[in-house]
Amino acid sequence: MNLNSTLFSACLILMAALQPILAQQSTNSTVRGKVMTSDNQPAFGVSISIRNTGQGAVTNVDGAYQIKNVRNGNYTVIASAVGLKPSEHDLIVSAADIYNVDFVLAISAEQLHEVVVSGKNLNKEDRIVAKIPLKNLENPQVYSTVSSEIMKQQGITNYDDAFRNVPGISRTWESTGRAGDGASYFALRGFDAQPSLYNGLPGVTSGNLDPANIAEIQVIKGPSGTLFGGAAYSYGGMINTITKKPYAEFGGELAYNFGSFGLNRVMADINTPLSKTEKISLRTNLAYHSENSFQDAGFKKSFFIAPSLSYEVNDKLSFLFNTEILEEERAVPPVFFHSDRLSPLDFKTVEALNLDRALSFTSNDLTIKNPRYNIQGQMLYKISGQWTSQTVFSRGAVRSNGIYTYIWDDVAGDNEFSQYFHKEQQTTNTTDIQQNFNGDFKIGNMRNRVLIGLDYFHRNVIENGSGWARGRNVTPQGDVNYVDPFSGDSLAPVYLTQASIDNLLASSGVSNSNISNSSYSAYVSDVINITPGLMAMASLRVDYFDSKGEKSTDEDDFDQWALSPKLGLLYQPIRDKVSLFVNYMNGFVNVEPRQISDADGSNVRIKSFKPEHANQLEYGIKTNLFSDKLAATISAYDIKVGNRVTVDPSNRFDYQQGGKVGSRGFEIDLAAYPTKGLSLIAGYSHNETKTVVGDKEDFYSEPGRSPGGQGPQDLANFWANYKFTQGKLKDYGIGFGGNYASEYKVIDNTKTGDFYLPSYTLLNGSLFYNADKFRISLNVNNLTNKEYYIGYWSVNPQKPRNFVASFAYKL
Repeated sequence: MNLNSTLFSACLILMAALQPILAQQSTNSTVRGKVMTSDNQPAFGVSISIRNTGQGAVTNVDGAYQIKNVRNGNYTVIASAVGLKPSEHDLIVSAADIYNVDFVLAISAEQLHEVVVSGKNLNKEDRIVAKIPLKNLENPQVYSTVSSEIMKQQGITNYDDAFRNVPGISRTWESTGRAGDGASYFALRGFDAQPSLYNGLPGVTSGNLDPANIAEIQVIKGPSGTLFGGAAYSYGGMINTITKKPYAEFGGELAYNFGSFGLNRVMADINTPLSKTEKISLRTNLAYHSENSFQDAGFKKSFFIAPSLSYEVNDKLSFLFNTEILEEERAVPPVFFHSDRLSPLDFKTVEALNLDRALSFTSNDLTIKNPRYNIQGQMLYKISGQWTSQTVFSRGAVRSNGIYTYIWDDVAGDNEFSQYFHKEQQTTNTTDIQQNFNGDFKIGNMRNRVLIGLDYFHRNVIENGSGWARGRNVTPQGDVNYVDPFSGDSLAPVYLTQASIDNLLASSGVSNSNISNSSYSAYVSDVINITPGLMAMASLRVDYFDSKGEKSTDEDDFDQWALSPKLGLLYQPIRDKVSLFVNYMNGFVNVEPRQISDADGSNVRIKSFKPEHANQLEYGIKTNLFSDKLAATISAYDIKVGNRVTVDPSNRFDYQQGGKVGSRGFEIDLAAYPTKGLSLIAGYSHNETKTVVGDKEDFYSEPGRSPGGQGPQDLANFWANYKFTQGKLKDYGIGFGGNYASEYKVIDNTKTGDFYLPSYTLLNGSLFYNADKFRISLNVNNLTNKEYYIGYWSVNPQKPRNFVASFAYKL
């Protein structure tokens, strides 16, 4: 597939459709004004349109808007947002002049925020993706969002399911709870990604995330080390969770969900002002979740609480404090790795493997706990009319405590797979402190939006887990035996009980590790308006990584420097409606030293490596047309990762640096609101990920082959939601959509052969009643009861048909 020609053709078609809009740009009157909420706050993200003209704008963070080139005539100016009753003002334009039209909306600032984020990717201003307040059409970087409103429409009770609304990302396995990387894995533009940011700050998790406190999920596309560092990297992009914020009046929601496989979920979202004279507000989100597995064993129980406090001292100074505490216990099915990654595959299709989807290969007695807390504090201070200061602090901790197990093909050819067990006992603590200064000023006629920042990040990992032990052999159909696959000797039976696994692991040894590392960074970024429609972005990060390694020794200490640039160019042929963009982005990860030796095992020593780097070149088009009724992003990208560390083919006890992986593809992301009550979102992505330079003898880095975990090449998503706004069916509605994933090569290797997971199409639907005080909904997922799988060198069965019913009372 020729990606360049595909994108170029799409852009030509879109530009041709814009010709009628271009013809309107030829008058010189201006309509401007401010929009305020009922609590006297600026109304950000509200659409302002002039009826029957196609002209409009979106209010900025100050509630201001401006519409240029308005012809003489009688007009109606409309302020609206999805789900909000429009406000109208009549206007007569009789001469070339500036006309002021202001609005006051009958809705609070926080209520408005939750209405606005129900849109998917409209031209709203964002302060996190670029760490500079930029509208989507002003940002040369691509990002997608999933709002809490979309999640309510789809009855989502699992954080991972939100990503079915984002093109270019797919889950490769569920959260395992294991230490270090026990969160769910996703493939994003062909590379690993995990939820790693909270409100733009590093946040760690080894379990699941609870959606109760989510206002929005951002998927920031491409390597983003320049602004976010290497502490929470992903070469394909970053997953950033935006939490709910307090607002200035009493409100909230109480909700109960129940559904398939014993789902019971109780939630409360309560906001209240704490003072009549001071602007202090408290918002608390709570959730209790209990759910069983669709397989023969497995469950999840969790309790979540997230209080947040805001205090606006005066017009210049404000504080915001967020806390999240999660207690979670689960019985987690093991990942089924069906290859030893050395021998020819015995089974090359799911049908041949004949894995019994109903089997979990675990029991509810083997549990893992992942308690987590995350605390954030922010101070905003307006230094002057041109400069603001943001000081932020984040402290987090996550623990893995319990049994982790996986299944592995020790000896190929016998239709038996070894099941290994390990006692997880690890705690990770993180601290992050940032100081950011944002400026907005002119040099000559050129507007500059500047970011200057300092960042300190510290991680401490304490490990006290057991060693590993093989407990039993299983077949994909569920047969069990206790025979050493290498010697053929019979072994003592091991049962899936806590006492039996504890006995198995008693002689496996215990880890005793305490590792710390820190990074010190400085970064600067400037978005320059060369002309009102031509913008350039230039950013640079300097990062010093200092690892103290194991606390008991200094032999593994190391430090590294990294530079990470970011460049972008954006041109708007139609102001605030169409943007053509190109970007160059960089990401990096610090590679720890490794122990090596000569080929005969002698001369043991430590070898250091340079940081890995990813570089992306991307270009495309963004639009926001027909008064906020159609938003689209079409882009093509090419990512190259260099300096990868691989095994030295001439000495299997040594490593070499210089491996390269390439990922290229394109994405289409659409959101439309064609008529009152109807919303549509859709997306499509294509990706090709290959090892460019590697070792032909190495399973993980064979040139010309996929490195693993890259996800299906082709993904598509669609969701339509319609709410009746009048008549006998007023406030009733229906939703329908689904996802498509192409055939996925989870193993791509000359020696082992290839293994494909089949393509699948999932359909989902909903019926709902959503009035001022009540919301009742029924969602059915996987309507056709499709059997499907995901994987990362593995085969992971997914849920059959299931339903979620929801009842909510709005305070």
